[in-house]
Amino acid sequence: MKRRDFLASAAILSLFSSDSLAAKKKADAKSTSKSAGKHSAGRRTRNAAAKPAQAQGPVAHSADEPITDKPPAGTSATRLPPVKAPEPPADWRTYEVVTTVKPKGTRGQTRLWLPLPLNQDTLYQRTLGHSWNGNPDLSSMRRLPDGDLEVFHCEWSDRGEGRFQIRTLVTTADRHFDVSKRTVAPEREDILRRNLQASQLIPNDGLAHQLGERIIGRVKDPVAQAKAIYDWVVDNTIYDSALPGCGTGDIRKQLIQGQYGGRSADINGLFVALCRAIGIPARCVYGLRVGPSRLFRCLGLTSDDATRAQHVRAEFYTPGFGWIPVDPSDVRRAVALEALSDRDSKLLSLRKVLFGVWEMNWIAFNLGTDVALPTRQTVLPFLILPQLESPEGWRDGTVPSAFEFTISARRVEL
Repeated sequence: MKRRDFLASAAILSLFSSDSLAAKKKADAKSTSKSAGKHSAGRRTRNAAAKPAQAQGPVAHSADEPITDKPPAGTSATRLPPVKAPEPPADWRTYEVVTTVKPKGTRGQTRLWLPLPLNQDTLYQRTLGHSWNGNPDLSSMRRLPDGDLEVFHCEWSDRGEGRFQIRTLVTTADRHFDVSKRTVAPEREDILRRNLQASQLIPNDGLAHQLGERIIGRVKDPVAQAKAIYDWVVDNTIYDSALPGCGTGDIRKQLIQGQYGGRSADINGLFVALCRAIGIPARCVYGLRVGPSRLFRCLGLTSDDATRAQHVRAEFYTPGFGWIPVDPSDVRRAVALEALSDRDSKLLSLRKVLFGVWEMNWIAFNLGTDVALPTRQTVLPFLILPQLESPEGWRDGTVPSAFEFTISARRVEL
């Protein structure tokens, strides 16, 4: 082959090889592009599958359907029990309570301490106001730190005839416990701890704990435990109407002697001690009967005279239900004063009613125990009667000769 022909053949071969190489590169590029598209599409598909569904619009809430009923997903409110504001009662009754005190036979400076109705409004009681008159040299309302306790304080210098009168308007509504509504907001921890502790006369250990454990047995539900204690107190106590005032409230003495009963501070105080001993917060509520009873005649006033109508009630706390009212003392009072047998159908009905109901022909004064008055050296187990301090010492309303005091109560229309 001539040199000229050889060079021409080589040029043609190199042209074909470059064309084929370019075609191959183009084909490889297309293949790579398709493959990349497939992988990208796959990634998009997986990402779309992994992405959660978009949240719907905000949940609407109203007074009838609060946020704790349908809280937003993932919030701490999903772990809370449903809580709704309790509905205020519709039927209220207003009472005018007039307390008159006349210190007598005193020489030197004399002080009077008078318990007043609860200073905080509740769903069963509201204090509308006070007015007073008399001749004390100094008078003031004071709020003591324990148990929402408000008192009226008067002072006389060396005076022969002291006098003081205070009028209070209080409105009340019957208090009912509804077992179907577990929607009450939790109580403050410090209040619950206080109502688990022992006081001077109300123990929460030793004999009280042993008796409480024996009463409840294997019962675990706190409401059922409190009902077992309530039934035991009703079955095993005696109401003694001969004791002065509301009784002594000395629960330690009852447990040591094994003799249970007395008056309202003793019987309802025993219920409180046994509840505290097994870990249920409970407390006595000290107050005064101010009207006739629709349940039994002996459980209310028969006239306007309320001078000796002091009465102690009790309540215990259960999460979700709040404070539940009870009054085993009035069951025993009905047995003693109405001459009923323990199997009487009326008594059995009363027994059921007074676990969870307070008939509010009664007003609450305070929740205080081991009350320390500012000028008194020793504490009082509770404050439910007027206390008079003079150079002769301390006297209370259980002794008629100590000083004259009267309380009248009547229903009024506003």
